[in-house]
Amino acid sequence: MRFPLRRHPRPSLRTTFALSFAAVASVVTLLVGFLSYDAAAGLVRVDQKSAFTDVIRDLRTQVRGQKVILRQYPSEVPVPYGLRDDLRRISRMDVQVLGGRGGVYDEGKPALPVGDEDRETAAAAAPGTMRQRNISIGEDDYRMATVALGDHRGAVQVAQQISDTEDLLRELQKRTALFVVAIIVAAGLAGWWLAGRITRRLTRLTRVAESVAVTGRMEVAVPVAGDDEVGRLGRAFDGMLGRLARSKDDQRRLVQDAGHELRTPLTSLRTNISLLSRFEKLPPAARDELLADLAGETRELTDLVNELVDLAAGQRDDEPRTEVSLDEVATKAATLARRRTGRDITVRAKGDTLVEGHPAALLRAVSNLVENAAKFDRDGTGPVEVVVSGHRVEVRDRGPGIAEEDRERVFDRFYRAPGARSLPGSGLGLAIVREVALAHGGTVFARPRPDGGAVLGFTVDGPEEP
Repeated sequence: MRFPLRRHPRPSLRTTFALSFAAVASVVTLLVGFLSYDAAAGLVRVDQKSAFTDVIRDLRTQVRGQKVILRQYPSEVPVPYGLRDDLRRISRMDVQVLGGRGGVYDEGKPALPVGDEDRETAAAAAPGTMRQRNISIGEDDYRMATVALGDHRGAVQVAQQISDTEDLLRELQKRTALFVVAIIVAAGLAGWWLAGRITRRLTRLTRVAESVAVTGRMEVAVPVAGDDEVGRLGRAFDGMLGRLARSKDDQRRLVQDAGHELRTPLTSLRTNISLLSRFEKLPPAARDELLADLAGETRELTDLVNELVDLAAGQRDDEPRTEVSLDEVATKAATLARRRTGRDITVRAKGDTLVEGHPAALLRAVSNLVENAAKFDRDGTGPVEVVVSGHRVEVRDRGPGIAEEDRERVFDRFYRAPGARSLPGSGLGLAIVREVALAHGGTVFARPRPDGGAVLGFTVDGPEEP
């Protein structure tokens, strides 16, 4: 049997931020602490050794420059300003005096060990002869030097304790380590708090996104506060939800309206098809009328389906945007409309008509306007006029015109004015014009023509001109 691998949940963004913050602070603190301790320990050791070296150098200089008599160092009555007391007072070191045969003449506190090398130094003839070594007295470590007085008269031993310095440095090391740990903990807590403040709005935005994904409801409040990247993300997400909600509403309304509009031709087709079972019994006039109705309903149903497909796919057009001349688009649309309707259509253009857009979509929009004008101008007393002015296209007809209450709704999907319901059509042609205009950053407009008829059109890449 195969058991699925269990995935460990990834840490949250807040935890990642906090750990990263603590890791950076740890590296920096450890580096600074190590360098600081190493520098301090080196300075202390160098300073201590330098002091011991200076004392020994001064002692050798003094014993070489004058003869030191051992009776200057009585063990019973201390001489206030003798060499031994000067060394103890100035350097705070342990001093012990040896006789010429290596015996202890004046014992140090504590007593310093005397080895064979120390006895040889005490019996040396040359003043300033020195032997140096490290010693241990009990649990303490010392640095000790033995300096000969010369002429076989003895030697002076000087010892500097170094274990207390190492104890001090070890204590400093412990405190540095505690300081580093405290800094790391503080950095982690600060990082956790700071990451919480940084990710708070991201967390709220994530909850909103998860809620939308689970419930499908897009009418939710999105946090959009702030001018930083999170605020911009919130505003972009809010705008995206708004567009998705509008798209969902448009889709639902399109489906409802399409279902309503499709029922009429389908019902008529069903009725006419039921009559086909008695086709042989019908008189010739009824047969011709039945066939004409079937052809008309089929044609209307086909046009309705095509317009629904165009409208549904209008905003997903993959055609690239190129430089388009609205003058040329209007001329091509007029040529197609003349061939379809047999009507006289004129095109007038003025100004710069070049725009950035989708050529096929713009041609579809102008063609819909021209065919709509030809359909409503049934008498055909004059030509349908297409006027292109800059980024503005308008089509003028001499039909019955548009009532004032219908001008705001004439571009709605499936809307048909009362006077147009007896005419063929789906009510989607002008809706497609509006979708094309909006996709090109423009608007649509409808108004009456001064000498009768209507003027319908759209603008591209800008608001409607007065």
